[in-house]
Amino acid sequence: MTGTIKVAAAQYPIEAVANFAAWQTKVARWVENATLAGSNLLLFPEYAAMELSAIEPSTAGDLKGSLQTVISAAEAANAHYRKLAMRFGVTILASSMPTMLDSGRVVNRATLFVPDGRSGYQDKIVMTRFEREQWDISGGETLRLFRTTLGPIGISICYDVEFPMIARTQAEAGAKIILAPSCTDTMQGYWRVRIGAQARALENQCFVIQAPTVGMAPWSVAVDENYGAAGIFVPSDGDSPDNGVQALGKEGESSWLYSEIDLARVPLWRKDGAVRPFSHWPEQFIGQPQASLPAEIVSLD
Repeated sequence: MTGTIKVAAAQYPIEAVANFAAWQTKVARWVENATLAGSNLLLFPEYAAMELSAIEPSTAGDLKGSLQTVISAAEAANAHYRKLAMRFGVTILASSMPTMLDSGRVVNRATLFVPDGRSGYQDKIVMTRFEREQWDISGGETLRLFRTTLGPIGISICYDVEFPMIARTQAEAGAKIILAPSCTDTMQGYWRVRIGAQARALENQCFVIQAPTVGMAPWSVAVDENYGAAGIFVPSDGDSPDNGVQALGKEGESSWLYSEIDLARVPLWRKDGAVRPFSHWPEQFIGQPQASLPAEIVSLD
């Protein structure tokens, strides 16, 4: 990929959609608006698809019932995202959603769709207490790097971006962009994810993009409170802003955050930066072996 990428990171409102068709219309409108603004990489938040639980009012107030409704709709929802990526010729990270595996385990899966209809997915690796103790959602077992025509992309879902070795593994595999979709029910949660995202941008000298759910949804037992702001984060070095924030949305506002990124900056940061944390990373282990797993490569280019 040469030139710039125009990114759209969603501050996506959780709303009680009347039916699946209404949800499709809403998502299509969001995608269309982003493409009209010239965006070619669109990022939806973690668990934004949980608003689909509203299509079954009898179980929307029940956690297990809500999960089952969205699990049942997951295949059709991803098919919709695929059609939108193809229709508008854009790359879309769809909302992550609970997905049941053949083993019966449920994971939190985010799927990346490219303009020719191909896709690849990343399962969230580290579960929060709520996911472990109340949702009974399991952690994924594989980290992936996605090679796309826009460039190499890693995905660190919400809590995952708070753990340095996840993004590090993706960056070592070649990622120049880390996508961090999030869903947090307190401002403290938002700041934990944001601080993690900025730290990962600093350590790996790359772009990290966060997109949150926003708004109150008292009808939902799963995603009733949503706080946060979208952000595009970079290392605080060279031609970057002093605070490492390239772009930042207004907290709680329903909107896209737009920004242009140039992946040619990443090798320059890593080679010519005032500091070189990406290269100097191994030195912190003081002679001890570094424990990390290789990322699986998914070619979508």
